[in-house]
Amino acid sequence: MAKSVYLGITGDIIHPGIINIINEGAKLGELTVGLLTDSAIVSHKRLPYLTYEQRKNVIENIKGVSRVVPQEDWSYVPNLKQYKPDIMIHGDDWKTNYLSKIREECFAVVKEWGGEIVEIPYTKGINSTALAENAATIGTTPDIRRATLRRLLEAKSVVRILEVHSGISGLIAEHASVTKDDGVHQFDGMWSSSLTDSTSKGKPDIEAVDLTTRMQGLTDILECTTKPIIYDGDTGGIPEHFVFTVRTLERNGVSAVIIEDKKGLKKNSLFGTEAKQVLATEEEFCEKISAGKRAQVTKDFMIIARIEEIIAGYSVDEALTKAFAAVKAGADGVMIHSKDKSGMDIKEFCERFRKEYAKIPLVLVPTTYNQFTEAELGSWGANIVIYANHMLRSSYPAMKKCAETILQAERSLEANDMCMPIKEILELIPGTK
Repeated sequence: MAKSVYLGITGDIIHPGIINIINEGAKLGELTVGLLTDSAIVSHKRLPYLTYEQRKNVIENIKGVSRVVPQEDWSYVPNLKQYKPDIMIHGDDWKTNYLSKIREECFAVVKEWGGEIVEIPYTKGINSTALAENAATIGTTPDIRRATLRRLLEAKSVVRILEVHSGISGLIAEHASVTKDDGVHQFDGMWSSSLTDSTSKGKPDIEAVDLTTRMQGLTDILECTTKPIIYDGDTGGIPEHFVFTVRTLERNGVSAVIIEDKKGLKKNSLFGTEAKQVLATEEEFCEKISAGKRAQVTKDFMIIARIEEIIAGYSVDEALTKAFAAVKAGADGVMIHSKDKSGMDIKEFCERFRKEYAKIPLVLVPTTYNQFTEAELGSWGANIVIYANHMLRSSYPAMKKCAETILQAERSLEANDMCMPIKEILELIPGTK
């Protein structure tokens, strides 16, 4: 009887190294491939380009693979305990990389039933990370990008979104990463903010800036990035205008639009008193949401209702009433806003909302209550955390200091340490290497 063999892979990019290890596994016995699910992967690295079903279809059709099973955990241990293979195989590169701790756990586990681990020599000249980066330079399609936010919401407990206002800030959001003990931390997507878009152009944050003007900057971001984009739609205008906005954004591959329940002349939520801010009635807001949902073509696009009751001085009860009505009108998610630094009104809203709707995505923008971590916000019930203006706010002081330094010294030498080398700037831009 053939021995049972187990191999765990992500299967997103199939290269000669993957084919080699599958071939070697098939020589040893009946090969079961544990294919990591999206949720297992995004806990440690970027969401794969292909969905689990797409990856499964590819792997099942590779010669030597007997069956494909889901691996729901980043660690191989749970599946090893479930299937108890005679042999586990893995590339020998895990001896020295971030999987070394998992390697030790695997050796201890297979020993329990007398199994063994065979380490296959790493295929030289193949770098999966580099291949993924090269794939990113090719870009994406509107359909793939648009659908990614829903995939992330299904796979991650908290989706991390960063504000962008230009192509270069989009590239930073696309590539920024930090390696920690639990894996690689990256931003999952981008927030196209009306505030930072208008401020970067030296214009006031008023809704008179039309979609056509906003789309010019958004296109710059779309052309050089691949991650999903959430668009700040302000109030969305009148229902007829919002219908046009939905169709334009959906067609261009934007994943979601967030509209607030205000009307009249726009005033930024974090500026001054909001007691005089005119909020849309429940009927007016729900009519706009319903019109937008009827206008969209795909199931992937999301319309998220931004509830301003709390920030405008109303109660959590009134905010919840508006939020529940928005969901019943078709909203795919709810953003709750507050400028209370304690964050306790937001926590109360989230916990009470979750009792009514367990699955509807909740979006938080912790600009004022930024003492809470993503994990803490997630424990309240948040699904998406947006860092809504930090890229622009951090860039202005840096540029101002650089300009003043040049003026003071009457040359640029003293500003050298504040600036990236030209070579590194060029390397950021796809196609210039």
